[in-house]
Amino acid sequence: MHLPPLAGRRVIELGTMLAAPFASHILSQLGAEVIKVEPPNGDPTRSLVRGGPSGTFIAYSHGKKSVCIDLSKPEGTAAFLKLVASADALVHNLAPKAARKLGVTREDCAAVNPNLIYCHIRGYAAGPQADDLASNPVAEAATGVMEANRVNGRPSRLGPSYHDQFAGAYAVIGILASMLQPKAGPGERQVEIGLYETGLHVASRDLVGVQLKTQLLGRPEREPHGEFSMPGYGAYLTADQRWIYLLILNDGHWLKFCEALKLPQAQDASLATLRQRKKVREEVEDIVKAAVAAHDFVDVETRLKAAGVGCTEVLPLERVLEAPQAHQPGKLRTVSLRGMDFEVPEFPRLGASDDGIQTLPPAELGEHTLAVLQSVGIPLQECEALLASGAVATTTPDSFAWAAVRPGT
Repeated sequence: MHLPPLAGRRVIELGTMLAAPFASHILSQLGAEVIKVEPPNGDPTRSLVRGGPSGTFIAYSHGKKSVCIDLSKPEGTAAFLKLVASADALVHNLAPKAARKLGVTREDCAAVNPNLIYCHIRGYAAGPQADDLASNPVAEAATGVMEANRVNGRPSRLGPSYHDQFAGAYAVIGILASMLQPKAGPGERQVEIGLYETGLHVASRDLVGVQLKTQLLGRPEREPHGEFSMPGYGAYLTADQRWIYLLILNDGHWLKFCEALKLPQAQDASLATLRQRKKVREEVEDIVKAAVAAHDFVDVETRLKAAGVGCTEVLPLERVLEAPQAHQPGKLRTVSLRGMDFEVPEFPRLGASDDGIQTLPPAELGEHTLAVLQSVGIPLQECEALLASGAVATTTPDSFAWAAVRPGT
């Protein structure tokens, strides 16, 4: 069994909610030792569901150690910096003003560890808005995503916090790139990721597309959404009231679709090309809707897959992990918490089922405080003094317990 790529690396996570915890989650899945440093109240995701841990916490905090430090106390900051001195990388998503107030800026950390890779995920990177606060929906609003996603006409955030997770993934890329440069100087070991800048990069295709249309047509015009430009590309309801998503992207797909469902349009030369079908989009949509609605889901899926037409059922969350594909080796990891087991998707990578990574269950707040602080040279007597002062804390029984479910709920 080979060692995972980041075996022997120590990463400090000083993050809340999603962006930084997601980044360190990936690093953990690549084999790094991740120490999650939390304030006395813990990461907010510990108490989002009936006062107890949320899906976010369970999914992205397994495999990490928890150390509870109160950075508002000077002795707490001193203990934290001793921990930083032992690390290869630190990733956090504190607001810039909070990082300065708590004494955990890049300069503060570099003073005790010049070789530290310091990764800051923030609302905005360098620029006039560098100190402005931003969250996932703010990034969506500022980079064009939200304006096009409307509920009853009102611009609305997407469901999942994609910008947070994209930023976390970009942070991992930056950290790994820094690790590939062992001779880099202190000034070259800083990774700065802005949610806003992440959103800009993700939207590059659409932002450039508007510029292209402006220069070609003399007016701004956005590219149409795929589902509104390619008839037969989207979700359709079967006879047994299940939704199937079709990938009819080109003329070959259209012909295979028509032949698989024995449609006379297979021989209709007036619909043979995408350009022709776009001109009569509503007519083509009616053909596809009627063809799919004439069959049960299994029948449609069987016919289309046999013909080589891309399709899948539109699944509710509670059925996603029923798919055999999800249960192939290396796809899921069983994570236990408080007597319950969860199937948690793995970070996708080659050989995930034989990577030697033995995950830890999601840690209780401060579960590893004493062991970790002693491992960086703080003697037990000093650790006990830190506990007595409230600068650090250890696990408290029944903290972050789920509220009892009332009868009838």
